[in-house]
Amino acid sequence: MSPKSSWLMSYSHWLVRWRWIVVISSLIVAMAAMSGVTKIRFDNEYRVFFSDDNPQLQAFDQLQRTYTKVDNILFAIESNNNEPLSNNALAAIEELSHQAWQLPFSLRVDSLNNFQHTWSEQDDLIVEDLFQGGAQLTPEQIAKVKSNALAEPFLKGQLINNDGSMIAANVTFQMPQKSEDEAPIAVAAARKLANDIEQKYDVTIYLTGVVMLSNSFFEASMNDMSTLIPLMYAVIILITFLLVRSKSATFSTVVVIIASMMSALGVAGHLGIALTPPSSSATTIIMTLAVADSIHILVSMFSAMRQGMTRQQAIAESLRLNFSPVALTSITTAVGFMSMNFSDSPPFHDLGNITAIGVMFAWLFSVSLLPALMAIFPAKARQSNNSFDKSMVTFANFIIAKRKLMLGASVAASILLLTFIPQNKLDDNFIAYFDESVSFRTDSDYINDNLTGLFQLQYSLDSGVNNGVATTDFLHKVDSFATWLRQQPEVTHVNTLSDTFKRLNMNMHGDDPAFYRLPESNELAAQYLLLYELSLPYGLDLNNQLNISKSSTQLIITLQDMPTTKLREMAARGTQWLKENHQLDSVGIGPAIMFAHISERNINSMIVGTIVALIVISGLITLALRSVRLGLLSLVPNLLPAGLAFGIWGLTIGQVDMSIAMVTGMMLGIVVDDTVHFLSKYLRARREKGLTAPDAVRYAFSSVGVAIITTSIILVAGFMVLAQSSFGMNSGMAMLTAIGIGTALVADFLLLPALLMLLDKKQHPAVQPTAQPTTLHSTSQETQHASFS
Repeated sequence: MSPKSSWLMSYSHWLVRWRWIVVISSLIVAMAAMSGVTKIRFDNEYRVFFSDDNPQLQAFDQLQRTYTKVDNILFAIESNNNEPLSNNALAAIEELSHQAWQLPFSLRVDSLNNFQHTWSEQDDLIVEDLFQGGAQLTPEQIAKVKSNALAEPFLKGQLINNDGSMIAANVTFQMPQKSEDEAPIAVAAARKLANDIEQKYDVTIYLTGVVMLSNSFFEASMNDMSTLIPLMYAVIILITFLLVRSKSATFSTVVVIIASMMSALGVAGHLGIALTPPSSSATTIIMTLAVADSIHILVSMFSAMRQGMTRQQAIAESLRLNFSPVALTSITTAVGFMSMNFSDSPPFHDLGNITAIGVMFAWLFSVSLLPALMAIFPAKARQSNNSFDKSMVTFANFIIAKRKLMLGASVAASILLLTFIPQNKLDDNFIAYFDESVSFRTDSDYINDNLTGLFQLQYSLDSGVNNGVATTDFLHKVDSFATWLRQQPEVTHVNTLSDTFKRLNMNMHGDDPAFYRLPESNELAAQYLLLYELSLPYGLDLNNQLNISKSSTQLIITLQDMPTTKLREMAARGTQWLKENHQLDSVGIGPAIMFAHISERNINSMIVGTIVALIVISGLITLALRSVRLGLLSLVPNLLPAGLAFGIWGLTIGQVDMSIAMVTGMMLGIVVDDTVHFLSKYLRARREKGLTAPDAVRYAFSSVGVAIITTSIILVAGFMVLAQSSFGMNSGMAMLTAIGIGTALVADFLLLPALLMLLDKKQHPAVQPTAQPTTLHSTSQETQHASFS
């Protein structure tokens, strides 16, 4: 017996003997780790998806320091009586505009009601709300309000649609960023206000905006944790009980899963890691991977008991057989998840790190707490139905007989599926991150279809001198840019200061439409700006359009819903036009374009992460198998599933967001498990039993075939549970991973055996295969799992 085997046997017997001490010690370790759960916090800011060195975030932060922040909630009001611009709708928007100033953290309210309408009366400039007393307006007055509103470039397509059937108020918030509860508090108050207005005025109100987006991230996390975790427990209990047919084993498995999951969350709390929608999915992933470890231990134990061993002997034998393989697969899985640290998006660092911690806790508890509990609780091994084992041998014989056909078919099918990878297109639409069970998604879609676009680009245009925004040369540059933008098919609205100057120039010429143009001199422009600013009420100044020195102005364009590739192209076109026509250096920025770039950055960074993970995992497998040739050969069934999964994704879905873009490293760490178990059994047959390559393949199938299928089913089931998430990043990532696990099973069962028989032709002192294939079944010491001797 090798020193390692001797140590494992000693450890196994010691654990069985001191089982109560092991249980108590394990629970103490778990409780110490779990104590950090109270420190867990949730970060619901959309900004958390961007690292501090993200260039788009840095540009956006600079923009927000210069002008008013764009953290907002848009209230879109629609009358229930199908009457465009009804008294009810006008009264509703009027009261909402007044009440919105009282919302927590509210900084500014811009609405159809309080839009500062300007007109002239003799030599005076009148600046007042667009309308007051909406409930008492006559049809003629309503028609005038509508006419004035639709004539205002700022309002049309932004706060009122073309027929007046939907009007809106935009509330800007200044979050102090001292608590994670700020967005939920603001949203709760906004929803209450909307509900009160709906009940009072018989209207329907739809809510969207950046604050609603941030809050939806928080609600998605809470919803997943409250629904998916109980569902996952049900799946785990059902699958575990069906496999082992033992209440005590099922209970012990659940204990290990809870200990692993809560310990990982506790360590995350101690480390100050905040939970976000992506990182909160670590709980479901840890549960899935932990149950797979436990199943390996339990299946071997019950198999040994069926061979006549006592419960204590079977536990010791199961640990001897599984300690090293489960340790290796846990380490490789952790390496795969830790490759997420190469991602450009911090929440995925947290997801990878929390899951890696949980995987190692799962390994620790599966080789300590689980066997100790099984040594305490009574358990009986039911008689096994050998039909599965016989089916594996029959399947192995088929693969051996048709190995050339299997190899050719596998290669052909793989090439075919790989050709669909280019069909995947990058698209990070932050609205589509949520499914239609989330009100933010449905409200945003409705507003996009009936009022205004939801994607915005903000340009800061610098005149180069103080008070330069009121010079005619600069205003003409701004206006020509706005004119060009309005000619672009993607643009639905342009908010520019040049429109205000045109309106003021018209007002100061007796409201003559012929003078709706920019002032003719710098002096006039400066006078208009000063007069207008002095006439504006408190809270509705021009700080959202001008910087303090009045050297630059902010121009905001609203865009229709479009793929992020088109959004990036639109932003680039705008920047290029400014440089070529006016030598202005300005980049379109905003949350939409920030998300539009994140997938590209993730792919570039995750290529490096995947390569590093591949090198580390391949090195570990090579060392464990003590074979460079098989270590290199293992790359095929380990890398191919990710490629096939992306091919299937391109064929069926075709949309890749930031979470999909960095699945490869994580998937590599998971799918390698089955390859390790199959190759280790294959090598055991070749080295210790002297079997030929075909017989070694048959031995591997009969030994671990059922176990590989079982763990694959568990993993697919777990990730399919996560795929039910209302948060698109989590559901997409889980669905693609489940596809990858399924293709890995096919690769390990069809392609890997054929490659082994083709490439591993070295002769060993062989025992002649018997005509009865069942003699290749493992003994109790070898049943179900790999052993590294």
